[in-house]
Amino acid sequence: MAIELKAVTKNVGAEAHIYETSLMLKPGVFNILLGTTLSGKTSLMRLMAGLDKPSTGEVWFDGQNVTKVPVQKRSVAMVYQAFINYPNLTVFDNIASPLKVAGVSESELKDRVHKFADLLKLTPMLNRRPSELSGGQQQRTALARALAKGADLVLLDEPLANLDYKLREELREELPKIFAGTGATVVYATSEPLEALMLGGYTATLSKGSVVQYGETPVIYRNPSTLESAKVFSEPPINIAKVEKQDGFVRLSDSVQWEVSEKLRSLPDGKYTMGVRAFHLLPSGSGVKVLGEIQIAELSGSESIIRMTVEGNQWVSVAHGTHNYAIGTHAEFFFDPNNCYFFDQKGRSITA
Repeated sequence: MAIELKAVTKNVGAEAHIYETSLMLKPGVFNILLGTTLSGKTSLMRLMAGLDKPSTGEVWFDGQNVTKVPVQKRSVAMVYQAFINYPNLTVFDNIASPLKVAGVSESELKDRVHKFADLLKLTPMLNRRPSELSGGQQQRTALARALAKGADLVLLDEPLANLDYKLREELREELPKIFAGTGATVVYATSEPLEALMLGGYTATLSKGSVVQYGETPVIYRNPSTLESAKVFSEPPINIAKVEKQDGFVRLSDSVQWEVSEKLRSLPDGKYTMGVRAFHLLPSGSGVKVLGEIQIAELSGSESIIRMTVEGNQWVSVAHGTHNYAIGTHAEFFFDPNNCYFFDQKGRSITA
């Protein structure tokens, strides 16, 4: 059961929260909305859920126009970043609450509550109230309630953001498996590129209220169709610089240039934007050599994150091991042009 947005927009007063967007999300897989804060993730989810109505356009689900169908009459469940549970109810009754509203029989209600409580490791806490739970247990309760409801559309709005690192890691691995057999269309919002890669499925990159690109998550990561999509799917930020192709060479500056690669050979001479991810800019190796003025050096034990200025551009390197640099000094770094992305002056990829 696919959900489709047809030329939807959302305006609040004179401010546009969602620019015209058309998007069909894949059913039966994890669909990820990836973007920074205020990129439009929650606004899109609220339109999908029916909590908000689009200013223009239509929302379709399972082949039907549901734009004007109120949220109460839709088969939808939404889990937020904040833990939303009924404080006066036990964990059992929190999970059972949508089933009671739906008039599910007592025996089926108990079976479904125990099934998902067991799945999310909540069985020992069924008689506790939310105030007696840890943050992770509260969020698991909210997830169990969404699962028990058996909704056709499940919207997860950064549900792991407030959890500790270990629990986030566990749930990231479990969530795709948990929803795999439900038949639900699942939409998961995150601001973390690594989380999107770990969850897999399909990803829509969002920026400033617009969907930039949609497709299989690893494909979107490896082949961003625009500079904006590459920016959204890079953490630390992708290193960007203006370059010029001329007479068989690509020139970053008067002192940094290299022979054009085979895939760019037919490209017309002119000015372009180059992008290189931080882990492809290394303190040793071969390829193009640049001189970076060290701004910040962060050592985490297993890797070094070095922020620098290269030919007037703010760049960052992420390298394995410990590499010590003094602030304000200059050091050599290397990148392979074959690992770089190139975009035209409108920000469209010419190498994807």
